[in-house]
Amino acid sequence: MENLATRGSASSKQGRTVAIVAMCFLFAMISFVTNLAAPIGTIWQGNYSWAGMVGNFMNFFAYLIMGIPAGNLLVRIGYKKTALWAMAIGAVGIFIQYLSSITGGDVPTFAVDGTPVMLNFLIYLLGAFVCGFCVCMLNTVVNPMLNMLGGGGNKGNQLIQLGGSLNSLSGTLTPLFVGMLIGTVTSQTSMSDVTPLLWIAMGVFVVAFIIIYFVSIPEPNLVKKGEKKVKYSHSPWNFRHTVLGVIGIFFYVGIEVGIPGVLIFYLSDTAASGITENATAVAGAVAAVYWLLMLVGRLSSSAISGKVSSRTQLIAVSATAIVLIMLAIFLPSDIRVSMPAYSVESGFSMARVPISALFLVLCGLCTSIMWGGIFNLAVEGLGKYTAQASGIFMMMVVGGGIMPLVQNAIANSVSYMASYWLVIAMLAYLLYYALIGSKNVNTDIPVDEEEEEKIPDTV
Repeated sequence: MENLATRGSASSKQGRTVAIVAMCFLFAMISFVTNLAAPIGTIWQGNYSWAGMVGNFMNFFAYLIMGIPAGNLLVRIGYKKTALWAMAIGAVGIFIQYLSSITGGDVPTFAVDGTPVMLNFLIYLLGAFVCGFCVCMLNTVVNPMLNMLGGGGNKGNQLIQLGGSLNSLSGTLTPLFVGMLIGTVTSQTSMSDVTPLLWIAMGVFVVAFIIIYFVSIPEPNLVKKGEKKVKYSHSPWNFRHTVLGVIGIFFYVGIEVGIPGVLIFYLSDTAASGITENATAVAGAVAAVYWLLMLVGRLSSSAISGKVSSRTQLIAVSATAIVLIMLAIFLPSDIRVSMPAYSVESGFSMARVPISALFLVLCGLCTSIMWGGIFNLAVEGLGKYTAQASGIFMMMVVGGGIMPLVQNAIANSVSYMASYWLVIAMLAYLLYYALIGSKNVNTDIPVDEEEEEKIPDTV
């Protein structure tokens, strides 16, 4: 009996490890799909001055529609099937984007400011929107699962930061590869320049589908066949710290996407940045440094999160990011620093860029741990309401589409650096949340199954 127990314990531990690895892999897929939007946006901005962040907006707008349904899917079909559906949808979304490179480039639809919008751009937006469903579903699976596998609290945050490290690695490579393929944006640059990466993306989704299909994943929230669906007397909306955390997630994703997104447009604009050779490739490489620093930050956080609370980390990084962005805004652009760049023609080199770019990419160290910290604080003490809360959080990731769009509008109408005041305002909210808003003041609400009688759902 003792040997059987030992073997069972070892088997359980091995299954947990496999599940953690699978969730970390899915975390990388999320970043890969999401970070295609901003660098590809430089292609469309070359055709339509207003279009740079529209693809990114469509990607995140899908969260608003899919957030709650994705949370419900965890209960209806489980984590594994939700992830498999996400992989299939992601492959379809990438294929639609590929179609935009071969279809509709000479078919006008409607005009914006007198410029006809071609059908291929609308096809691309549809593909970005479909990909948004994919990453929303993956996020809904990954975050609560890693938090649960870690046992919640500091350990749960530690696993989220570990998964986020692979997310950052994928985010580092994606804009670098796109920048290498595009080079300098000209009137001849089109989606066909990045089709090799799109085919690779479709292949990765197929491989990911096969891997996840054979991985055993725990299903803590799945309603088993024959069980009656129930609803409880409360919901995540009854917890103040959760509601404030939902707002925090909305702002955070806007911060994470907006900082490198507008930076790419700034550095790609030769008149504004002063970069005259391979500006888009340089911009992609510099943005890759931002995501690389997010990787460093998440690895560091995963190492200390077992001892340092999510609240303490969120306070420190929010305050530091505010200082860094203020330095980027106020320091003159004629102060230049050398940062790594890559182009197909010249290979690796050091490019002279405005010093503001350095301070903006350093923010990657700060934004790296915000997602895990906010999510961990916001679901603390939710118990049985955690799965439902995860769907709400995914809905609010739409902030990654709305806030960068607003920031880009400010950049186009005022200046690139002025747009970062919006980021400072959002960071100030996160600092408030860490200091005050994250405290659970609703501890009187029962969160365990046995603490209250479940109300049958007759709907």
